[in-house]
Amino acid sequence: MQPPLRPPRYPQARLLRHKQAVLQKQRGMRMARCRALLKQYREVLLYVFFGGCTTLVNLGSYWLLRALTNWNYNLENILSVTLAILFAYWANSRFVFCSTARTLPERLAECAKFIAARLSTMALEVGGVFAMVEFLRMRDTLAKLAIQFVVLALNYLFSKFLVFTKGNRS
Repeated sequence: MQPPLRPPRYPQARLLRHKQAVLQKQRGMRMARCRALLKQYREVLLYVFFGGCTTLVNLGSYWLLRALTNWNYNLENILSVTLAILFAYWANSRFVFCSTARTLPERLAECAKFIAARLSTMALEVGGVFAMVEFLRMRDTLAKLAIQFVVLALNYLFSKFLVFTKGNRS
């Protein structure tokens, strides 16, 4: 008597395992590519994130001052920009450009350059808001929001090339 025929070794299961292995390898390659992109654009991504946070500090404090006080919008604008500058220095020196300034004189020099750069964009912002409100008859909050895009780009360029020149750029 002949031994019974063995059933096939489930070729579908073997094919499924192969497909899963290929998909896992592709997933690993995509993750590696994502990690490489994140590493390459880390500084820009962090700057955009903390720039957004700075903009929220700027706009939030402005709108809060508008709601709680009856001051002139220019004074409220100057105060909100000042708060945003202080927050931005802390975030940029610590997280974005990884400042290498360690001693007090180094930090003071870096902070002075940062504040000088931000005061120049603050002047542009205050002047821009004033011009849009007075000459273009825009609402002050809309003018404030509109000018933020120019200010954000200029602040990045000033920080990267003038202020944090010794920063760790990976």
